[in-house]
Amino acid sequence: MLARLRRVPFAVQVLLGLVVGIALGLVARAMGPVDGSFVDGVLVPGTDANWLTSTLTTIGNTFVGLLRAIVVPLIVTAIIVSIANLKQVSNAARLAGQTLLWFAITSLIAVSVGIGLGLLTQPGNRSSVDAGLAQAPATTGSWWDFLTGLVPANFLGLEGNGDGGVSFNVLQLIVVSVAIGVAALKVGAAADPFLSVTRSVLAIVQKVLWWVILLAPLGTVGLIGKAVASYGWDSLGSLGVFVGAVYAGLAIVLLVVYPVLLKLHGLSPVRFYAGAWPAIQLAFVSRSSIGTLPVTQRVTETELGVPRSYASFAVPLGATTKMDGCAAIYPALAAIFVAEFFDVDLSITDYLLIALVSVVGSAATAGVTGAVVMLTLTLSTLGLPLAGVGLLLAVDPILDMGRTATNVTGQALVPTIVAKREGLLDLERFRSTRPAEPLAAVAERDGVDGDLRSPQPV
Repeated sequence: MLARLRRVPFAVQVLLGLVVGIALGLVARAMGPVDGSFVDGVLVPGTDANWLTSTLTTIGNTFVGLLRAIVVPLIVTAIIVSIANLKQVSNAARLAGQTLLWFAITSLIAVSVGIGLGLLTQPGNRSSVDAGLAQAPATTGSWWDFLTGLVPANFLGLEGNGDGGVSFNVLQLIVVSVAIGVAALKVGAAADPFLSVTRSVLAIVQKVLWWVILLAPLGTVGLIGKAVASYGWDSLGSLGVFVGAVYAGLAIVLLVVYPVLLKLHGLSPVRFYAGAWPAIQLAFVSRSSIGTLPVTQRVTETELGVPRSYASFAVPLGATTKMDGCAAIYPALAAIFVAEFFDVDLSITDYLLIALVSVVGSAATAGVTGAVVMLTLTLSTLGLPLAGVGLLLAVDPILDMGRTATNVTGQALVPTIVAKREGLLDLERFRSTRPAEPLAAVAERDGVDGDLRSPQPV
């Protein structure tokens, strides 16, 4: 039985997990009660929750916890190695500048799409959501937090979370890792042993993460199941216009904006999406750009033809700061929703502020994971009620799948475009229509059972 399951393509396993999760979520909701609440995007079941709801919650939270546990070593080693790899690239400073510039350009386009759809659909005026759900979130973002968060309180910014565990600040991790990577470049040959060990640790961490990724179908059952059990279709229906507008914005960016940018650079959108698909589908399921990082980097190099020396810098940087879904489309639409819901008129200046926050805000909120914090930063900048965040919490898990898929697509798109502009892209590899590597070959080479299109971490 297990052998037969291994032969099922990974994409099919994920889709089956999605279907099973929805079905079990509906059963759990029918069983009742399903007491529980989302805290920063994680459902904490109530003491009276039925056994099926509690089981789905445990499965989903365990999968997210495994992904979160691997974040610290992955970010630190990936960024250090990516910075060190820049010495292999000519015009490294120009490449870094071009990468950041295209991050900003695509973010500006994405937020413009979000604002346009918000003005067109007026989601806040067409919602029947219960105003009693409006409550301020436990965690918020602010520009002051961004500035103070640049300086780590200790090495890697690790600190106790009060529950016996350790929390971390992604922004501080990035700052420390960049500093170490730059120092390694300046030291020169003396840093070679350190970089060799760091590369080995990165390879091991990516292998462990790959094993976690293989649990994605099971994690999907828990994540989707607990969302359906907790909120059902009633909450989704009351926010239907908002959900539809967000996914319409994501679709416009994915199916119109990105393809146009690719065509303008002489690249085939069909070939790009065929190559990037393994990362996109995993992002949709895992809802984690960091968790998808090894797959994104793999397909960017092997399927899209971006040189490893550049991809190993641009993709990890994008996984922590390039978020067209979470930091551009979503906060723009959500801010307009909250303003309309609370009858607050937005001026031209407010819309310009939304665009500014979206372009630079993804870095400002890197220390606190999640689009919820990005939204609180946007709302606080505009002076809108933070209680409006609670109105949208019910549909956040559903939206987060599409947002993360868009994020990861952009994280693969920008390195591809920049590599093409700089004459670094392997066009033969990009245009190649060679078949995906068979499962048997992947398993034999890497000793791992799974079936994604060449996603094995390098």
